[in-house]
Amino acid sequence: MGTKFRLQRDASDNAAFYIIDLIDLEQVAAPTSQPSGCVSITTYGAVANDGLDDTAAIQRAVTANQNGEIDCVWIPAGQWRQEQKILTDDPLDRGQSNQVGIRDVTIRGAGMWHSQLYTLTPPHEAGGINHPHEGNFGFDIDENTQISDIAIFGSGTIRGGDGNHEGGVALNGRFGKDTKISNVWIEHANVGVWAGRDFTNIPELWNPGDGVEFTGMRIRNTYADGINFANGTRNSTVYNSSFRNTGDDALAVWSSKYVKDQSVDIGHDNSFRNNTIQLPWRANGIAIYGGYDNKIENNLISDTMNYPAIMLATDHDPLPFSGQTLIANNGLYRTGGAFWNEDQEFGAITLFPQNLPIPGVTIRDTDIVDSTYDGIQFKTGGGLMPDVKIQNVRIDKSNNGSGILAMGGARGNATLTDVTITDSRDGHVLIEPGSQFTVSGTPNGARAKR
Repeated sequence: MGTKFRLQRDASDNAAFYIIDLIDLEQVAAPTSQPSGCVSITTYGAVANDGLDDTAAIQRAVTANQNGEIDCVWIPAGQWRQEQKILTDDPLDRGQSNQVGIRDVTIRGAGMWHSQLYTLTPPHEAGGINHPHEGNFGFDIDENTQISDIAIFGSGTIRGGDGNHEGGVALNGRFGKDTKISNVWIEHANVGVWAGRDFTNIPELWNPGDGVEFTGMRIRNTYADGINFANGTRNSTVYNSSFRNTGDDALAVWSSKYVKDQSVDIGHDNSFRNNTIQLPWRANGIAIYGGYDNKIENNLISDTMNYPAIMLATDHDPLPFSGQTLIANNGLYRTGGAFWNEDQEFGAITLFPQNLPIPGVTIRDTDIVDSTYDGIQFKTGGGLMPDVKIQNVRIDKSNNGSGILAMGGARGNATLTDVTITDSRDGHVLIEPGSQFTVSGTPNGARAKR
């Protein structure tokens, strides 16, 4: 409190002008006190700020909590070096690619600005790490785990490379039931959070995320996803969280096929709400790949580099869409872009039905402003997009496209209600020649253009 900042131009500085790119200022709360019943990792041998590896001490504390010897693990204010992922020792020793995560564990810190776990070794250079994809930092979670008020800073320097090595995942595992993560700051990972494991990864421990909650997350500077709900994750939520500079989808539901029962283990009833997403440098702000009854609500997404703010798609070979998918009350600013040698141009909201249909979509109560290409785009893909409802949507300034575009190979139909489109380079609604997509209802009283 009371810290002063000054921007100063010295006498020798004679440039015509200066640009301040970004200043983040935050009122940081004081460190919280150790809760009653929690036992500090220092009890198990960890030493703050000494630069030595504290993994063994942290693992002993977590194991003691999991075994019921202590009620809670406390990570005090300070920097704590961690060079191995925290998990459960597997007495059957089924290999580094078949892990057992922690369960029935509570880990609390003094605040994300104060209690920091960090690694100095890039995962692909660590040697003997826990898992070639998931790295040498953070936690592997199987069920009923609560983690709050800490930071996890990895040393990832690659997205992927030879030998399937990657930049690590801060929080990964099956996640199961009753897992809640709050106020955790993650940076310099390949992926911030990957919820779900393939069924073939120790089948007897199959336990998809169900009712998992993330709140107050701060995920920055990743090579791939921020948080991905994969492998049948259901009834789970990310809310009141912040994402910046992710190298893939900041938030995603991937209803993947690597599950126990494809008729049951479907990504459904997940919700992304009240989140702020800025500057994804590859892929989408929010994406949903298959599943049913998933919701994207009350999010602010801005400045995507090459992909949509919001994408519904059936690439990545997901289980099919069914039921309803809701996109509501979002603000999308300066989104969309071009990728794949700039051969594909994406709208701020894009539906891409690659061979599979995308039914049951509602887009409502949303502002789409200053898009790089189209505001809403129905993409060629072979699949049908039937009965899309677009209600109370404002699309302003589609710089290099249309307010709404149906590509030449698009199939399906949309109904517009109370839609306003202004200042689009290629008009309000453009249906390309050959398209089998129809639009009923007219924005601003104007007809669709063919």
